[in-house]
Amino acid sequence: MNNEWAFWPAFCFLGGFGPAGFGFFEVAPGTGCAPPSSCEPRDKALAVSQSPTDRLGAVRDIAERVARSHGLELFDVQFRRESIGWMLRIVIDRVGSPAAEHTGDSGENVTVSDCATVSTDVSAILDAEITFEQHYTLEVSSPGLDRPLRGLDDFVRFVGRRVRIVTNELVDGQRFVSGRIADVDDGTIVIEDGKTTRRVPGTAVARAQLEVEI
Repeated sequence: MNNEWAFWPAFCFLGGFGPAGFGFFEVAPGTGCAPPSSCEPRDKALAVSQSPTDRLGAVRDIAERVARSHGLELFDVQFRRESIGWMLRIVIDRVGSPAAEHTGDSGENVTVSDCATVSTDVSAILDAEITFEQHYTLEVSSPGLDRPLRGLDDFVRFVGRRVRIVTNELVDGQRFVSGRIADVDDGTIVIEDGKTTRRVPGTAVARAQLEVEI
């Protein structure tokens, strides 16, 4: 029996088949928690009729359809080999009201129940429609409090939150900017940090990530 440990700054569920039947394992935020010994990682070893790219695209379509049916959004899908084996990782999100999110209280608004529901539904459809040649574990989680920002819409959504930005060109002589998102003005992100204000062109953002505020 394989016990899994996971570290994730959000809700996480692993689906598995074992002596107790199908189960979900909650991973506590920011800690490593092993699944109950009565459950095992979900294994599949079936013939494959699709290319890896086609298969991942099909999984993405399924996950997106399921997420949308529950009022959620698909944030990311990954299928890759890790130290514990092959992981099919589905990340879901919910777009809340900007007014609530600006307070910092709703940056993580995907619930444990959301992850469990999506995992159950996606697993059932995968069993019927998709085959894999690798044994894998299905994981459904939220983006986390330190979630990446992947476009100007995300910066607009999280105005008022602190962010770290790495740029692909110099901004005021540097390639790293951190501070609070003050505004998004005509494709430019306005970052305030104390008395310093920097304007970062959206096209200059290589990657960006929210900071966890306690």
